[in-house]
Amino acid sequence: MPAATSQVVSQLQRSIARAIYGKEEAIQLALITLFARGHLLIEDVPGVGKTTLAQALAKSFHCTFQRVQFTSDLLPSDVLGVSVYQPDAREFEFRPGPLFANVVLADEINRTTPRTQSALLEAMNEAQVTVDGKTHPLPQPFLVIATQNPVPSRSLIAS
Repeated sequence: MPAATSQVVSQLQRSIARAIYGKEEAIQLALITLFARGHLLIEDVPGVGKTTLAQALAKSFHCTFQRVQFTSDLLPSDVLGVSVYQPDAREFEFRPGPLFANVVLADEINRTTPRTQSALLEAMNEAQVTVDGKTHPLPQPFLVIATQNPVPSRSLIAS
């Protein structure tokens, strides 16, 4: 890695580390993922800084940030956006959803329906979404940081 690039990466790591302490490896992996144009899945317990990491990463790159809480009643249109009829113009206008940000935190992705997960995966794979037959490109860079809480282990109690 050239010295100038190494210095920029180190500066970014320090900048993000000011917002989230003790997560150097997570910061490094998030930066690698962004540079590689990938996406990141973090499995960890609540309250350890996953949202703060995503926000700090977006802020460090002067990018937009959105957080979506994935729940069992979340619909694909809640993430992608919808077309709304405009009576004055007599046409539909697309209203982008939260996926139209540079850094998207898909919080607790394992809690939502497969259909909503599929809509997110399409966006992650193609960097675009299709709504009502029209394709809409997503902003670049585009990074999804998905989180899921670990499944609690249940101990069996003999009766």
